[in-house]
Amino acid sequence: MDPQAELDPRYSSEGAAAPAWPDVQALLLEAELFWISTVRPDGRPHVTPLPAVWADDALHFCTGPEERKARNLERNPNVVLTTGTNIWDKGYDLVVEGEAARVSDDDRLRALADAWERKYGSFWHFEVRDGCFHHGAGNALVFEVAPRTVFGFGKGEPFSQTRWRFG
Repeated sequence: MDPQAELDPRYSSEGAAAPAWPDVQALLLEAELFWISTVRPDGRPHVTPLPAVWADDALHFCTGPEERKARNLERNPNVVLTTGTNIWDKGYDLVVEGEAARVSDDDRLRALADAWERKYGSFWHFEVRDGCFHHGAGNALVFEVAPRTVFGFGKGEPFSQTRWRFG
């Protein structure tokens, strides 16, 4: 069942309408770059860009086990992923809030590896073994973020702010 959209009139132009959830999912599916925000052990934020794949109603990303974001997620799984454009009056920005959960089932990882390569090309080819993606000499942990809340920001007339809540 699709989440209910709540258009916030305080931040939306008159006549603005909330996009249908399937249209938002299409934006998540097509977006090539996301910014991930995690929390360091001392409470400071950490933000970095990365590719992500929308599959099975969740965003998926990968990271090396020693990278800052992986170490942050060990202590605090709360995460925000954002995507959109850096243009003021064009496009649509999305903010996905949720908890990152490790994906380690090799069959599921193979399906995600295929999705990565279809979306990003052969540079992002991963082998799967031992619950990880493998690429060259390194390995990567894979995480799933099922949305808890998604915010959408329509830019340009009509401007809009929409919230979708899950679960």
